[in-house]
Formats: sequence, C-alpha cells, structure tokens
Amino acid sequence: MAEPRATPISGCVICWQEADRIADCIRSLSFCDEVIVVDSGSTDGTARIAAELGARVIVNEPFPGHREQKQRAVDHARHDHVFCLDADERCTPELAERVRELAQRGLGPAYETPRRNHYLGAIPRHGLFVPDRKVRLFDRRHARWGGRNPHDHVELAPGVVAERLPEAIEHLSYRDFAHHLRTIDSFTRIAARALAAEGRRATPFDLLVRPPAVFVKSLVLKLGVLDGWRGVVIAAMAAYTDWKKYWRLWRLPRGGVA
Repeated sequence: MAEPRATPISGCVICWQEADRIADCIRSLSFCDEVIVVDSGSTDGTARIAAELGARVIVNEPFPGHREQKQRAVDHARHDHVFCLDADERCTPELAERVRELAQRGLGPAYETPRRNHYLGAIPRHGLFVPDRKVRLFDRRHARWGGRNPHDHVELAPGVVAERLPEAIEHLSYRDFAHHLRTIDSFTRIAARALAAEGRRATPFDLLVRPPAVFVKSLVLKLGVLDGWRGVVIAAMAAYTDWKKYWRLWRLPRGGVA
C-alpha cells in the first residue's frame, strides 16, 4: 500500500454484486494504507476479486442498510482517517495526489469533494448531478455515517467544518438505462419504508407538486437543458423517483405493497 506518512488512511468500500467494477474502485484507493471491503453476500465473485487485490474483506449479510453498512466498514478500519467510496466510484489520480500531499502534512477532520457523475456515455455539466459535493475523507472521531436510507451522508460533529477540495471523484452512476430503472425501484422502496418508520405520511402535495418541482429545478433552475437530451432524461427520472417514493409511502398506511 502507500508509503509511511503523518496521517495513515483506511479506504472503506461497501458492495454487492460488483464483480465488473470492484477492481477499479480498489485500485483507485492505492494511496490508502489499507482497504476494507464490506460485502453484502455477493455471489458473482466480488469478494474474491477484492481479496485478490489485497483488500480486507468482511461479509455482512443480510444487508442492514446503506448508512449502517458504511459505518460498519468505518468501524472496522485500523486508522481513524477514512476515505469512503461506493463500488461504482473511483478516486481520480488528481484527488489521490492531493490526499497524499495532505496526509504527509497531517490531515484535518473532514474534506469535501465533488463527484463527476457519468450518465449514459457522458458527464452532465448542469442539472441535479452538479456539483454533487460529498464528504468522503474524514476523521471518524469527528464524523460518522448518517442520513436516511438509501440517501446516506456523512454527519459532522458540532463545530466541524469540511474543507473543500476541487479534485473530483468519478461516479459511474448506472450501467445503462435499465439499471437506472432498477435502482429507482429499489431505492424508492427503501426510502418509503424509512419515511413510514419515522411516522411520515404522504399527501397530495407530495404526489402532485413535488415531482414537477423537481423536474423544473433540474431542467430550468439548474440549467439541465444545456445537457441536451440527457438533461431532459435526468430531470424526468428525478421527478419520477420523487413521485414513486411518495406513491409507495401513500400506499403503505393503507396496506398496499410498497
């Protein structure tokens, strides 16, 4: 792994059925002093590939939820500073070099970086996908994974401010359009159940106003229209995602299938 430095770093990845993508993800974390992969019981060889590349593999099934699985990886890290990626993400060489430099001097509590989201063969420059900044490098003594599944995020301790880095993470969002649809189906089911568990109920406003508002925000306010047909598709799918989430939430209290 990486050379000795002032601040050692553990790379943390969660995955399931990612045999075609896990290798590139792990290789992009070569600057880390160790890489931990928490697998949810893949049957396609994901865990084997990760282990062959030198990662420490932990199988944790059944899948407990995105934030819980990511926090498990962080909790198993040998070092307090962690760099977290999903299997469909890669640390760019530019970001890796910046992190190396920072680690040589001593890392602070948290760092935020933009994601370069790939969508159907291109990188959108506008819309909801931009700039998509995420905290992925942090000191676990000052931050942890939180949020509402499936849209987890890193929660910083009171008074902690993340330093912004310009270098990006590559995010290979979906393999194809069918994969996008399957992800929406899975994520909206999880999100509806999470909202219901919090006592949230869907309203006509959620179903009739929120989806078109999301569409307008992505396509017009965030200039997604400048990305051409991809911008339109992204806006439409974001609206559809919002509608399906609240439609499933609407059905849950009535005994429907979410």
